[in-house]
Amino acid sequence: MKPAWFDYYAPHALDEALHLLGDAGHDGRVLAGGQSLMPMLNLRILSPAVIVDINRIEALNRLHAGADGLTVGALVRHADLLRSPDVREGWPLLWEATTQVAHMAIRNRGTVCGSVSHNDPSAEHPSVLVTMGGTVIVAGTAGHRELPAEAFFTGALSNALEPGEMVVELRYPRQPTGTGTAFVEFARRLGDFAIAGAAAMLTIRDGICERARLTVVGMGDGPLRLRAVEEMLTAHALGQKEAQDAFAEAAAMVVAAVDPTDDVHASAAYRRHLAGVMAAQALETALARAGGS
Repeated sequence: MKPAWFDYYAPHALDEALHLLGDAGHDGRVLAGGQSLMPMLNLRILSPAVIVDINRIEALNRLHAGADGLTVGALVRHADLLRSPDVREGWPLLWEATTQVAHMAIRNRGTVCGSVSHNDPSAEHPSVLVTMGGTVIVAGTAGHRELPAEAFFTGALSNALEPGEMVVELRYPRQPTGTGTAFVEFARRLGDFAIAGAAAMLTIRDGICERARLTVVGMGDGPLRLRAVEEMLTAHALGQKEAQDAFAEAAAMVVAAVDPTDDVHASAAYRRHLAGVMAAQALETALARAGGS
């Protein structure tokens, strides 16, 4: 199939793009990398009246590593993160998850902000943003606003954007010393969306878990943060035996908490089991990287 008819604009300034989107309202869509948008247009899942191509807005192509955090603009590609030594060193969870995004051709064109905005439940970037406690910067004709990552995701393939708004920037805080992270996922074939996955972050002080974050992928309408697991691990001693027992308990808690569905790729029971396995593996790897057992 081919897309339905639409008006195409390619502004050179953000203000111009926002006015075009504001005028279009519910009928406008942003084109950046297009790796999600174009298939949906071709299949007529979406039929917007207006497409605003932001690729000529140089101000949105900003990747900056600062003392407090990382700024990722709306035109930063997945491949830009992978080429950045600052990202690999300072935000290893983001870097590791990006290595598992689709294939090279898609990573070269697709954008990080686009993946977050699309919010596919099996995508890597939404879960990473939630796990790291990131922030989404949204712009519209009324101005800019900041949303915590968990407030931005409202359901499968949906977000908190108002008509005429777009994501212009993501911000990832720098993590404290003693923090280990890991992102793991399982897919049927290399480059496929994950059947299940997990992102973990542990901050360890003197063998004690000072802070824990765990998010699972592909188990619901978007990133699913396991707060009960985090609370169980926080202030917990994580020596070799203690960690083994705690992570087995964490896996059981994940299995009990998730409610996946059957589809052509896997049964709900298999997805549920795999979520526990992925969670335990991510926690074990994060602990080892934090300097634990």
